[in-house]
Amino acid sequence: MSQKVSYASSGVDINRQDEALRRIKPHVKATKTPGVRSDIGLFGGLFDARFPETKPILVSSMDGVGTKMKVARRAGIWDTVGQDLVNHCINDILVQGARPLFFLDYIAAQQLEPEVIEQIVKGMATACQAAGSALIGGELAEMPGVYAEGEVDVAGTIVGVVDEADLLPRLDDMADGDVLIGLASTGLHTNGYSLARKVCFELEKLDVNDVLPGTTQTVAQALLAIHRSYLAPVMPLVKAHKLVAMAHITGGGLTDNIPRVLPRTLDAEIDTATWQIPALFTFLMEKGGLGIDDARQALNLGVGMVLVVKAERVAEVLDELHAAEEPGWVLGRLVQGTGVVRYR
Repeated sequence: MSQKVSYASSGVDINRQDEALRRIKPHVKATKTPGVRSDIGLFGGLFDARFPETKPILVSSMDGVGTKMKVARRAGIWDTVGQDLVNHCINDILVQGARPLFFLDYIAAQQLEPEVIEQIVKGMATACQAAGSALIGGELAEMPGVYAEGEVDVAGTIVGVVDEADLLPRLDDMADGDVLIGLASTGLHTNGYSLARKVCFELEKLDVNDVLPGTTQTVAQALLAIHRSYLAPVMPLVKAHKLVAMAHITGGGLTDNIPRVLPRTLDAEIDTATWQIPALFTFLMEKGGLGIDDARQALNLGVGMVLVVKAERVAEVLDELHAAEEPGWVLGRLVQGTGVVRYR
């Protein structure tokens, strides 16, 4: 006699998904913008494609937050990783001059926990609202046997638009003598967490509630600091054509990300004396035995975004940033080369 099997007995409980959807609906609805033409629950999200841009170009990107999710689990804090995900994606399209239109998420787990899903989506909604973007759809997946017990993963896709006249980088306009302006990060953002977890929890045996050495923050506060969005202070500079390029400093650090927007005839020369590496990074480097070259390629070291500006516009760009309460600083300059980063 064959044994009767239900979906729930195989590890997937539709009731948990339904409860999670019930919880997230008000957060999703709060992000609705004039372009949205659908409600949550349809098979696809609808968005009005009539844009005010003269020659609109769609820009899309997708990403995740990696093993930062493991820190969220350890700390029991979930709303910040939702903001991390959206802001990371916003920054990725911002460097091409695009404003965000809408965002879609994917949340998968060994077992869906409605209260956890709600907090993650609440964070996404918070970031979307701040950016004037709509959380237009997503997917919840319960996959026992694929994810280990307690594991949750998130990924997101963003779609934005840029007028062709505002598109970055402008490679033909970049030249020897152009200036690099650095914008501060708020911490690790969404990269370097395998290293951070190993140092903090395995080597140093720290608890999430312990004060991180060299700082006034707990380990949880330092590691879960939100990956900030640069949209508000930077977009006015894009629209005013005061930038020739931007680089979002993510995985690969300064060393690998700046060359992504350089012509092969120019190097980025960074003056390492222009900023102090924050204590979180120096702690991870010291306790993890990470050399400076590796650190520059793995971590943002306190620089979350780099702007490339013509030398004659540096003063006005810095003034505008400071007026927007964005303390940017001169990080270096472009010099003749082969498209790599130099440090001095």
